[in-house]
Amino acid sequence: MLRRLLPAFVGLVIVVLLTVLRVGDPFPVQVAREIGFDFFQRLHPRPDAHLPVRVVDIDEASLRELGQWPWPRDRLATIADRLGELGAAAVGFDILFPEPDRMSPQRLAALLPGVDAAALPDHDATFAAALGRTPSILGFSRTPDAPPLAGAAKGGFAISGPDPTASIPYLTGVAAPLPILRDAAPGLAALSLNTELSTSAVRRLPMVWTNGSTLFPTLPLEALRIAFGLSGVVVFGDTAEEGYVEAVRVGDITIPTTSTGDLWLYYSRPDPNLSVSAKDLLGPQYRSLRDRLEGHIVLIGTSASGLLDLHNTTLGDNVPGVTIHAQAIEQILSGAFLTRPDWVQGLEWFEFLVLGALLVLVVLTLGPIAGLAAGFASLVASVGLSWWLFINQGIMLDPSFPLIGLTLTYLGLVFLRFLTTDVQKKQIRRAFGYYVAPSLLAEIEKNGDRLKLGGEMRQVTVMFSDMRGFTSLSETLGPKQILAILNTLFGALGAEIVGKYGTIDKFIGDAIMAFWNAPVDVPGHEERSLEAALGMRRRLAELNDRDAFGLRAAGAPVDRLGIGIGLSTGEALVGNMGLDTRFDYSALGDTVNVASRVEGCCKEVGYDIVIADPLRRAAPDFAMLEAGAVALKGKAGRVPIHILVGDKAMAETGTFRLLRASHAEALAALRDGRDARGAIAECMALARQIEPGLKGFYDHLPARAADLRSAQPAE
Repeated sequence: MLRRLLPAFVGLVIVVLLTVLRVGDPFPVQVAREIGFDFFQRLHPRPDAHLPVRVVDIDEASLRELGQWPWPRDRLATIADRLGELGAAAVGFDILFPEPDRMSPQRLAALLPGVDAAALPDHDATFAAALGRTPSILGFSRTPDAPPLAGAAKGGFAISGPDPTASIPYLTGVAAPLPILRDAAPGLAALSLNTELSTSAVRRLPMVWTNGSTLFPTLPLEALRIAFGLSGVVVFGDTAEEGYVEAVRVGDITIPTTSTGDLWLYYSRPDPNLSVSAKDLLGPQYRSLRDRLEGHIVLIGTSASGLLDLHNTTLGDNVPGVTIHAQAIEQILSGAFLTRPDWVQGLEWFEFLVLGALLVLVVLTLGPIAGLAAGFASLVASVGLSWWLFINQGIMLDPSFPLIGLTLTYLGLVFLRFLTTDVQKKQIRRAFGYYVAPSLLAEIEKNGDRLKLGGEMRQVTVMFSDMRGFTSLSETLGPKQILAILNTLFGALGAEIVGKYGTIDKFIGDAIMAFWNAPVDVPGHEERSLEAALGMRRRLAELNDRDAFGLRAAGAPVDRLGIGIGLSTGEALVGNMGLDTRFDYSALGDTVNVASRVEGCCKEVGYDIVIADPLRRAAPDFAMLEAGAVALKGKAGRVPIHILVGDKAMAETGTFRLLRASHAEALAALRDGRDARGAIAECMALARQIEPGLKGFYDHLPARAADLRSAQPAE
């Protein structure tokens, strides 16, 4: 139960931790969210509505024709006057004028002795006069090391609802226009884009700033106030969260903002018609621009790369700062706003929690493939909802965190499943290690397609092994003692089988069935089976010698265990048999039956390892002796059998060769009905030097004369 519940618990913990991470909203999560919104904007930028906004661009061509920057301010006065003449609704300068014009004649004359400077023109005064004649706006920029901004805004501010001043961006210091210019211009606005709120692009633009006591508008807001002929704007405090901004109103337009008064910028593709080159406005044919400038809000700025006023947008464009202000005005006039209402964040938390829990459930119940499909469907639904809200409602529902969070959740679940599966695999491998050799197990793992319902005919060698005296032990000893004896016996004998690349088919009470050359090929499987049988004999002798079964200590009726082993080789049907959901890998056929019946002959023959003749023919180099022919159930004729005395090394010894010769003489005498006692006695004398177990075989041999006569002498 714990093993089944642990993955689900860990999966839910992953989901909860990721939800907590989303609630905490650290900087990397914010960056990912904003990149997601950038992607939406690139797919669906704000449509170009051809609104009455223009930019007078001090571009590279203007600098080449009219000279390097800064220009004398009487030239800027000409720009202001001509824009006024052409009917501009508002003229906003995205340029700072914190210092006097160093090229003003009056300023230059002051450096020359004997020249009346007061009689010469003052460019700053000229510019101020032009500002006073036109609906102009000058700007200031936030500069932390500069003095704070003093004085009041040009337009008034009304606050509706709770005062949100504490959340509005604070002006620690500013680079402000010269007093003569500031006093002359009808409008005063902040030019700063506040780019430190963004990592790589200008995504939000503050609508309102404060010096702690007074509110000041940003350039787009002030340009709209001047163009509409208004005396002020309204700032709405958030009634749900006191101390935050909800919106800003200029005329009849309500601008939804963030809690700090920022406008989420919604960019359109760069429009070449937005800009007018400054050289054209200053040229003799400037009146031809009336159709493009009359009734428009006109901003003056620069796109020249050397003047360092270029910024990235969410569309990936590198544009002048004045263009960003112009796009903000267009966005406000078009009413194409992007918002993140208060409920959006709660929806994002709930959405991820539900989708994450669903993903955990699917992966752990239906598996990784179904989980992948469910995760993909969840992502499509989540991103689809975000996309629909973006293009239809202008609501920004985070598409990034479900994408990242569900991916991390899925990977975590798959990794957890891999770990648990790997543990189970190791457990299964350890368990199968008792049935097959490690090398065979590795081969089975590589050829897993063989483990399916059905079978194939293969040449195999089959072994049956049975414990002698099990019934009497069961009557004398308790179940726990019997189980301990069987476990010790099977552990030792099974290790010998597996060590010789055999596959243990099953344990049947006190018996073992095993086979070689399936499910994968085992070269020389016949000889390996005989080596395993000899190894089983040796291991059993060692266990008996040290009373590993505890028979002597328990006072059992026998103090040594014995086994009988029967082997045969030939064709058999091997494969998985049973149900599609539960099957057993086993072998069927005449070869299996012969091996089982031959094992039963061990008692009749009086020896512990008996093999059928096909196996003797397949491995003739081992030390084997003929044992006649026996009638086996299910077989029409008698089956020749042999006993396995020893390995190849024993077969080459002089003693065994003498034994084999004496054994042949004894068999010949028994077949002919002659007196074989002398030959058998000679065999027993030799057998004592080779294998003591042969005594029982020769004790039974005279009584088996009929079996010997029915079998032809071995080739």
